[in-house]
Formats: sequence, C-alpha cells, structure tokens
Amino acid sequence: MTQSMLSNSHTDTFRTARMTRDKRFDGLFFIAVKTTGIFCRPICPANLPNEENVEYFTHRQQAMQAGYRPCLRCRPDSAPGSPAWRGVDTTVERALTLLLAYPDLSVENIANKLGITSRYLHKLTQQHVGMGPKHYRQYSQVLLAKQLLHQTRLSVEHIAHSVGFSSSRRLQAQMKSVTQLTPTQIRRNHEENRSDAIELMLHYRAPYDWPALRDFMALRAIKPIEEVTDNSYARYFQLDYDPAKNGFFRATHLPEKQAFRVEIQVAHMPMLLPVIQHVRRILDLDADPMAIMSKLSASGVPSNLLTQGLRLPGVWSPFEAGCRAILGQQVSVTSAINQLQRICLYYNDSRDGTACAFPTPTQIASISDDLLKMPLARKRALRAFAECFTNDPHPSPESLLAIKGIGPWTVNYLRMRGLSQPDMFLGTDLVVSRIQQKLTLNPTKASPWGSYLTFQLWQIATQENS
Repeated sequence: MTQSMLSNSHTDTFRTARMTRDKRFDGLFFIAVKTTGIFCRPICPANLPNEENVEYFTHRQQAMQAGYRPCLRCRPDSAPGSPAWRGVDTTVERALTLLLAYPDLSVENIANKLGITSRYLHKLTQQHVGMGPKHYRQYSQVLLAKQLLHQTRLSVEHIAHSVGFSSSRRLQAQMKSVTQLTPTQIRRNHEENRSDAIELMLHYRAPYDWPALRDFMALRAIKPIEEVTDNSYARYFQLDYDPAKNGFFRATHLPEKQAFRVEIQVAHMPMLLPVIQHVRRILDLDADPMAIMSKLSASGVPSNLLTQGLRLPGVWSPFEAGCRAILGQQVSVTSAINQLQRICLYYNDSRDGTACAFPTPTQIASISDDLLKMPLARKRALRAFAECFTNDPHPSPESLLAIKGIGPWTVNYLRMRGLSQPDMFLGTDLVVSRIQQKLTLNPTKASPWGSYLTFQLWQIATQENS
C-alpha cells in the first residue's frame, strides 16, 4: 500500500513502531522523510524525524517510485522482504514472485505463465502495489544490485547481468536515476574479485526458531545433495532442470545479526537472482512471526505450546517436494530418504556422492523398477507424476490429482513445501488430525497461515514423543 492507501490504524501502528524502532516490523513498512528525500527501515539508528515530515510505504519499490532514495546507513535493500501474499490475491502474489525469479522473461511472458493478458497484469499490480510490473521489477533489480555492491566484490558487469540488466552501462544509468548514486560511489574503496563465489547477508524478522527448522531439515536431508550442521544448511541445485544451470549454496545462521550469511556458487550470473529468491523461500526469511502467531492462537493453539518464530521449511522445487511426498507414503521418513538417496546417487554423474542435483522429471520418468524398493502401484504413481512434469513444468493441481495414487495430501504437501504456499492445512494427515482433535482446534481461524498450523501441530507431536 502507498501512503494514500493506508488506513488510520496502519498509520498509527507504523508510527508507534517507528518511534520505538521495533525490530519486529523491519521490512513490513518503510519510512520516507520529506525533508531529506531518503527512505529508511523502521530500525534506522538516525535521529527520528518529526511525524509531519514522514510518509509510510509498505514496499521499498513504492518509496522509490515516489522519488525517495534508499538510506545508506540502514540500507533498505537489506531488510527482510514483505510477505508476498499479504493483502494481495494469489495472481498478484505469483506475478511478483515470477517478476523477480525470472528477470530474463518479458512482462508478456510472465502474463502468459499466469494465464492472463499483460494489460490485466498491469492493472492488478497497479491496483495492489501502486505501479506497473515493469517498474516493480526495475526498482527491485536496482535494490538487489545495491545490496550486491555493498556485500560482494563482484565486478559491476557481473552484478548487472546477475540482476537482469544487459550491461553495466544500463545498470549505472538506472542506479543513478533511482538512487542518485553510481555503482562506484556505492562501492568506495572496495576491491573487485571476479570469482564466481558470492557471499551476502539475508536478513529476517525475529524471532526465528532455527533449531526446529534445522532439525526438520536434518531428518529429511538427502546426503548427496544436502548437508545440515548445527548452524547451517547447504545444498546443490539445478535451475529449470537444466544441467548447465547447476550450483551450490550454504546458509549459515547468525542469530546475533538476525540473518544468514549465504555463500552461492552459480554457473552463470543471470542465475543469481532466482537462486536468492529460492534461498529466501526455503528458509522462510520473509515470514511475519507476529501475524502468524496471532492466527495460530486464534485457532486454539494454547499459548504454552505456540512456537516462537515458527518457519515453513521449503524444498527446492515443487517436483522434488512431490517426489518426497510420494516416496514417503505409508513408510517412515528414514525409509523415504533412503530411497531418495539411492535414486540421487544413481543419477550422479561422478558417482562419488560429492555433487549431485536432484534428478530431473525426465530421469525419474524413465527410472527402472529395480532401483525402486516399493510397491508397484507407487512406482507407477512416481513415474506418472514425473511424466506430468516432463510435459508441463508447472502442472495444475487438477492434472496431478488425475494420476492414480496421488491424492489431495500429496498435492497439498507439494504446494506447502515446494511452492511455500502459506495456507495449506493438511487436515487429513494422521498426526495433524490427532493433535487437532486433542486440542479441539478450529483450523479455519488460522487462515491464511494454515501451512504454519500444520507445522505447529507436527512440532507439538514431536515434543510429545521426545
């Protein structure tokens, strides 16, 4: 929402958070100061401006469109993102995600992916975000470039290509127009390092229950692909099922900074922006803990059982999430992971287990019966599932449900972990159903955070068994 779209209650809340520098609101709104032409995070340590000199925005891009430049002290480009689904419909949510994840695609191509016209896409983003899709993407690219200039030693040319600009000259022109600074001015006295290794800080809103997310991921880690330590999560990945787009990242938790230090290696610089979006989603860095806890409490979860800083652990892709769900049917987590490890090692070219991306749909569709240690019906379901993704990289829930052996639980698990959709309550899950009845919950009151309620109930069950 822009300043003119904010209600009085929003303005009052933002005013209080600004005056107290409340860290829980970091990234949920931004403060623009009329007298300086600068916009800041609510945690900015600068002297507090008078209220009559302040404007509030819920998106960084809105402040930039209004002519404000980002503060060099608190660096709004480093703030946690605003939850994409907050206050917008699912089409807008997907549009904003695709605009950032695929900087090489035109707005027309993004609209086609959404099944709408580019004119209607422009109307939606103008209505909900206050600007057209091209401007939203442009401002987002400048913000990410600014973050990379501050936090990495990549060349300006590499940074330009990584965020979707055709050249460093184009980046410099856009950055000068928006921030009134050149890349050279932002990166004073910073030596360039043309290594493919990239390291940057990705921030979140506290609280963040890293131990719970870490333990969940560790139990389900596929060893050739993933590694979980006490303070980090790492994995090899492949973008768009393309062997030429392999990479690796390691995210190390730094609770004192309310952030993860993320090291990324990519084969091509244009991969960087979608990889960062994947990492943010997998670690759920843009969640709003206050809103989530409020809704879980309203659904009936007792306060003594509520997890402070609950997060939704993501999976790299919907296809991988679906394979995990299918192989996990009617068996233990350990048995399912052993199956996945066997498959991943089989398709690892080096056969040494040191670097292995998750198999592609084409590979899984042609997998032999001998490699799969499971009932024949499940083998057929897995192959049919893979064939569906081979024919359409973004199949509809209806097309997946048409596959024999795949039901609503599997599809909703895919949407919950592979797409990080926040309102996928798995009410038919045996553990969830048992805890729900025990606590006499009303899951509808948890909406739009049903996925978090699912994980909360799983966590309660784990605590009962420990």
